[in-house]
Amino acid sequence: MSFNLESGLFGLGCSDYHAVLGVPVDADPKDIRKKYLRLAQRLHPDSSGHESEEDRKRAAEFLSKLVNPAYEELSKEKKFNEHLVVLKLKGQQALNQQETILLQSDAARSLASAYGELDSAYRQAIKRLADEQYAHLDKTEEITGQISELNLVYLMRKAGKGEFPTPAATSPAKSAAASTPAASATPTTGARPTSTPPAAKAPPSRESVLASYLRRAEEFETKQDYPSAVKELRDALQIAPKNGSIHSRLGAVYLRANQPTMAKIHFRKALELNPKDAAAEEGLRRVDPAFAAANAQAAKADAKAAKPTPGKPAPKGKPAPKGKPESGGGLFGLFGGKKK
Repeated sequence: MSFNLESGLFGLGCSDYHAVLGVPVDADPKDIRKKYLRLAQRLHPDSSGHESEEDRKRAAEFLSKLVNPAYEELSKEKKFNEHLVVLKLKGQQALNQQETILLQSDAARSLASAYGELDSAYRQAIKRLADEQYAHLDKTEEITGQISELNLVYLMRKAGKGEFPTPAATSPAKSAAASTPAASATPTTGARPTSTPPAAKAPPSRESVLASYLRRAEEFETKQDYPSAVKELRDALQIAPKNGSIHSRLGAVYLRANQPTMAKIHFRKALELNPKDAAAEEGLRRVDPAFAAANAQAAKADAKAAKPTPGKPAPKGKPAPKGKPESGGGLFGLFGGKKK
């Protein structure tokens, strides 16, 4: 069973785990866990809520392929924090491209134009949809897309204010502050001063999140776990979609996984971003016969032009200026320039 999720954040190439679970993007880990447990119980094949065998199969698919993987990502602190960084960047990206964003649901359009308390309106809209999300399984994908549109609008409006939604009151600092008795106005002589609660951890930077994805991808490659390596690299591209070296690495992983069509797509993208990427060029030669033939033809033409005609001295031309080649041809001239 394949899922058709293309609205909202999904349409920007982002796996919207919050939408799958039907929780706001600022939900704290405890609330996420509670919601997951309710969904797991409802979608379990043995649940009495399924009226037919088809419903049981469909529920099992949603649980195993959507709900469980989404909770797996959000239940780990490091990946949870990394995903929040991705959401922040997607909100900024959507804000910069808002002319191209097409909202399909009435709920998202209403939130986009809502005045007053944005947070309250957002949470109420999420709750209305989440209550119906897995009640009728033939509508689950549509409603999940509508929730993702709400998430997208909310992140865009927050980005427009220079804000970013964060989970409420879950940091160690706030927990410590809540459990620490208030200090008296006049401290007792000789008593130790009340210690200041530790500061909350700063969210990981874009660079550190990217490095984590690439490091994990390399570890999976070493273990020949190519599907996991692909996932890490695709997550990295959500943060840095114009990073040619990531496209090149992803092409190489797809090639090792015997998926030449996907490898070709990413090798081409890598060369589009960096025509001098030798690894992407070599990879594309292996999966694209037309590119390999054009490469060979260009190399022959360059060799012929460089070889003087027998019996005739090489023509004496004016020396080329320092630092500039005499010709703009060659491999990178052929594939890196604009078509005339």
